[in-house]
Amino acid sequence: SDVCSSDLLKQRDIRFVHGGPKEPAQVAQLLLHGIDGIADAVCINQLCLSVRYNIEFLNLRSIEEALTEVGFVLDHGLFVTWRRALIYYIEDTQQLNLGHSQKHSKSTTEIFINRYNQLQHGCRDDRPEYYHHYN
Repeated sequence: SDVCSSDLLKQRDIRFVHGGPKEPAQVAQLLLHGIDGIADAVCINQLCLSVRYNIEFLNLRSIEEALTEVGFVLDHGLFVTWRRALIYYIEDTQQLNLGHSQKHSKSTTEIFINRYNQLQHGCRDDRPEYYHHYN
């Protein structure tokens, strides 16, 4: 059966606590902008980011793991943790039903490698590949 595209687009809130970057929701919004599979990221307030993403590319777990990996501190209150676990289960099940396994979903490393490659910075070596190995 064909899955309705609205079933593939998820909107979730990611809640932060102080301890990571200052203004975590705003910094996370900038970081997630332009990532494949993320349709939109909007700051609700300084500690809450609303993210819309396509479940075929990403799930909440991969987004939150990627943010945690680079220093964001997520809210681990009882209700938020329970809700997060339920969403992880639902999205894992939906991805399996769509034929995606964890091995095929984008890893947190891929998300940030893609983002890093999109940014303009002084760390890019524009020389041809054969020069990279020449001393």
